[in-house]
Amino acid sequence: MKNSFLILMLIAINILVFFLWFSASTETQRVFMQENFAVSWEALAAGRWWVLLTSVFSHQMFFHLIFNMMVLNSFGPVVADAIGTRFFIIFYFIAGVLSSLSHAVVTAFFLHAPNLPAVGASGALAGVLLLFCLMYPREKILLFAILPLPAMWGAVAFVVLDIWGLIAQSQGGGLPIGHGAHLGGAFCGLLGYMLLRRSRATS
Repeated sequence: MKNSFLILMLIAINILVFFLWFSASTETQRVFMQENFAVSWEALAAGRWWVLLTSVFSHQMFFHLIFNMMVLNSFGPVVADAIGTRFFIIFYFIAGVLSSLSHAVVTAFFLHAPNLPAVGASGALAGVLLLFCLMYPREKILLFAILPLPAMWGAVAFVVLDIWGLIAQSQGGGLPIGHGAHLGGAFCGLLGYMLLRRSRATS
C-alpha cells in the first residue's frame, strides 16, 4: 500500500514519545511529560492547548501503545489509500484534537473531574476505525480482536459500548478508559465520511 510509509512514520512518533515517558527518571522530567503530553480540562485552562495534539502521540503503558499501533497499522493504510494522503493526515490530526477536546469537556462537565488526564491515540483511531466501517460496511472486523462482525455492526457496537461505559463512569463505576475521547473521534469519523460522500457526489 502506498501509504504504508506514512503510517510507519506515525507509529515511529508514538514510539518515540513512549520512550520519552519511559526515560523520564527525575521528577522534573516526569512533570514536564505530564504537563506537555497529557490532556485534561485543567491543562487547557492553564493555556497548554498543544496537549490537544501531543497527547494523541503519547502512551505511558506498553500494551496500550502496542494495541493502538496494531489498530493504526491494520486500518490506517487502507483508509489513507482510499481517501488520499493529504486528507488522511488532516483527518487524523483533527480526529485526534477533537477526541482530546471531547475528553476534556466530558471529564470536566459530565464526570466533574477536570484534572483527569488522558493520553493515547485511541480517540484518533476511533475516527479512523469508524470511517473504515462506514466506507466498507460489509468487511469483517474483529471486535476486541476476537469476535468477527461486519464492520457496520462493529461500529455500532463500538459506539454503544462507549456510551454505556461513559454512563457507568458518571455513576462512579466503569473502567479507566477515555470513552469521551473515543466518542469524539468516532463523531469525527462520521463527519469525515459525510464530507467525502458530499465531495464525491459533486465531483
